[in-house]
Amino acid sequence: MADTSPGLTSFAGASNRAQLLDHAKNAALDYLAGVNDRPVAPSSEAIAALDQLGGPVPDQPTDAEAVLDLLHKYGSPATVANGGGRYFGFVNGGCVPAAMAAGWMVNTWDQNAAMHVQSPTAVLLEETAIEWVRQLLGLPDGTAGAVVTGATMANFSSLAAARHALLERAGWDVENDGLYGAPEITVVVGEEAHSSVIKALGMLGLGRRRVLRVPVDGEGRMRADALPHLNDRTILCLQAGNVNTGAFDPAAAICPEARAAGAWIHVDGAFGLWAATSPAYAHLTRGYELADSWATDAHKWPNVGYDCGIALLRDPSALRATMEVKAAYLHPGEEVREPSHFNPELSRRARGVELWAGLRSLGRSGIAEIVERTSRHARRFAEGLAAAGYRVLNKVVINQVLVDFGAPEKTLRTVAALQEEGTCWCGSTVWQGHTAMRISVSSWATTDEDVERSMAAILGAAEKQRS
Repeated sequence: MADTSPGLTSFAGASNRAQLLDHAKNAALDYLAGVNDRPVAPSSEAIAALDQLGGPVPDQPTDAEAVLDLLHKYGSPATVANGGGRYFGFVNGGCVPAAMAAGWMVNTWDQNAAMHVQSPTAVLLEETAIEWVRQLLGLPDGTAGAVVTGATMANFSSLAAARHALLERAGWDVENDGLYGAPEITVVVGEEAHSSVIKALGMLGLGRRRVLRVPVDGEGRMRADALPHLNDRTILCLQAGNVNTGAFDPAAAICPEARAAGAWIHVDGAFGLWAATSPAYAHLTRGYELADSWATDAHKWPNVGYDCGIALLRDPSALRATMEVKAAYLHPGEEVREPSHFNPELSRRARGVELWAGLRSLGRSGIAEIVERTSRHARRFAEGLAAAGYRVLNKVVINQVLVDFGAPEKTLRTVAALQEEGTCWCGSTVWQGHTAMRISVSSWATTDEDVERSMAAILGAAEKQRS
């Protein structure tokens, strides 16, 4: 006999779904309407109120609209206003409207994007988006890869393919025989390599401490004249867009030598690679097209929302060799390129749909405009802070600014005061021995007014520390 308890029947019915989705729409619009007027960081009271969402697991079902009300009442105020125009922390982009709306469709479709037979739409849109990314970044014909959660998994996937390719050359099957007794691989990184690269190397069994670190210059760029000996068992990791300074390793000077030596060249370009879309900044990416693999994020500069990273391989067969899944019940298709053969995950959200929607809505010129406008905003921050007598520590080549307000404790107090005041949000960092405020301008939503309001707030916080 069917269960007709009120809790279960509330899950069913088209009218109930329509009412609930309309409720969700109104809650989302309410949130977005206030995101630019509220403090960027949540208040301590809002964070404390999150306790209302905890407690023991409920014994009985809860009405879906009541669940949504709880989320909006207690969850929304405790978010960080990343979707507004005055969040300048951690190189977090916003979410352009088309990608945001596509996310609603992705949730509605509820597709597993592992194989064509599970979702022709998800697979086709993902493959199209990957090819668009290849074109936008100016990478070689035939380059392909995978849509993953972010740059950490993009680095992981790319470096797994590198590990496979180098050991295969040496006659070793790492996927089947593991690393015990395998020929040695040397990994070379810059002193300013991002922590996601180091984490990926640890997960791959290549070691976080076994890397050779190349000295960098005052902007964090790998010194081409300080490279160690490279050979066909070397993975060389370059960086396009230092997370502190925005600087680019000199790929045009490094890559020809590395390719001649037979090394595998990997590029960590979480945000910097997107400079290739802009006529004003494309020169910064010159030489990176000579690499073998690239990792980037679409939830940073293209602003397609969280989460979305892309791993790209000059020879995608190396990625397939390390990620391919084999099981009789899966019956992957042969007529199409199955994402499951190129991803760490089997069950996976169709995040490629949001990537496709964001890129389709922006086009090349729209992405270039985001790159150029946010970089202009960064220059304005640097100019205004320098004019006020504070030291900018980096050459502002793209969207990153480092500013020193004096002694380390003064800088940290300034950052804390700014975060508490709430007009904007910037974080702190330590750059080559200097404690600094880091300003990362990454969102399509940031306006000139946002910059001027934020500049005034930063200067106000800094002035209070002078006394």
